[in-house]
Amino acid sequence: MSSEYQILSAVIVGFALIIAAVAFGSAIGDGIVASRAVEAIARQPEAEGNILKFMFVGIGVLEAFPVIGLGLACYLFFVVAQAQVVIPTVIAGAHH
Repeated sequence: MSSEYQILSAVIVGFALIIAAVAFGSAIGDGIVASRAVEAIARQPEAEGNILKFMFVGIGVLEAFPVIGLGLACYLFFVVAQAQVVIPTVIAGAHH
């Protein structure tokens, strides 16, 4: 197995792990923020407007992390591994 195959395999696994981790973490964070907001509104219904405002800000910040993770994963895939160059080479080598 050539080093190109090993590098490409490692990058694909890393790409998948990054995407899975940020998606899972963001989903957990969104659930926690929303559940705590519902609890706070149940305790103080008169503060619903302020609580919802801060909930949406918190969820907005949490949703920024998957975008950053996707950018990092794409950087890893296209710049570090140079996948646009390596993948055609690997495919051409598999056909011979």
